[in-house]
Amino acid sequence: MTQMLADGNVENAPSTVTTALRQMFKAGGFAPALLKSLSPPHEGGGQTPLRLVPAALTPSRFMPALRSYSGLRHRESRLDPGPVTLGRIGALEVRLATTAADVRRAQRLRYEVFYEEMSAIPAAAARLARRDFDHFDTICDHLLVLDHDDCRLVRGRRVPRVVGTYRLLRQEIAMRHGGFYTASEFDIAPLLARHPHRRFLELGRSCVLRPYRTKRTVELLWHGIWAYVRRHGVDVMFGCASLEGTDTAVLARPLAFLHHFAPAEAEWSAQALPGNAATLDLLEADTIDAKAALNELPPLIKGYLRLGAQIGRGAVVDRQFGTTDVLIVLPVERIHPRYLDHFGVNAERHAA
Repeated sequence: MTQMLADGNVENAPSTVTTALRQMFKAGGFAPALLKSLSPPHEGGGQTPLRLVPAALTPSRFMPALRSYSGLRHRESRLDPGPVTLGRIGALEVRLATTAADVRRAQRLRYEVFYEEMSAIPAAAARLARRDFDHFDTICDHLLVLDHDDCRLVRGRRVPRVVGTYRLLRQEIAMRHGGFYTASEFDIAPLLARHPHRRFLELGRSCVLRPYRTKRTVELLWHGIWAYVRRHGVDVMFGCASLEGTDTAVLARPLAFLHHFAPAEAEWSAQALPGNAATLDLLEADTIDAKAALNELPPLIKGYLRLGAQIGRGAVVDRQFGTTDVLIVLPVERIHPRYLDHFGVNAERHAA
């Protein structure tokens, strides 16, 4: 662990675990938030008070929290990553994160978009770090779009700005480390069970810096995903996609459009978990202005639909992030042929 933290490629990383712990547990709110997350619950609910800090800092609980905060990834997620650079258009490059510094830069971008631009509510630890992070960061691959025309000097070398990111989680890794993020919102276990011989890839935490929300950036992100899919033999992509806002009455038209015109077939469907679930069927199909509904959908969801994605049953209201989430399921075999032709069967169009 100390060796990883002392990696010369890790930008502004603590040089030792002791330094990391001092930074994490200094006064200011981070320690209570982290310790609460490490405390085991009472049998009747609530949190058990910590009597001794060392007893709480067992590897199974503490190490994932430290890794995610530091940007470090589990060794299994770093095996056989394939080519680092996946494509390039002009000054923009799409590649995988290779260092803890890369992951932290993606986390900072997510914080800027989700918490500063949009209406997500940060936990104390995220607010202090000014980064969006969770334990899934330690087992995921992080796809980055970099702008080589916007660099800063770090230890004498030019580091391009991260302007877009996607988080990728392969099924074989997820199943060995607690499952998928999507399982916290949708009942995906039956979906996975219906396709035991297919390889699933979860897509999540997608965001692009406002000035870069152009066709070129989005195309490069999708080129990177397609190159990754081909590299790892992925059969099905899925994940949560968000509409901004938590008032489903305001979102009635786009939600109803997804329900009536893009429903998942039975074999690809999954139901929203109860608790924060909301219905999509808010309007009758013949009352929906399809053009207006499409205009109200986020570009990301429209992009999924153009590729051939299907929508799960129900939605989930995520009040922390200020969004209403739907389930996207995209079998590779259903991707529209024109997009395969566009990117190239083996992602050669923008290959670096």
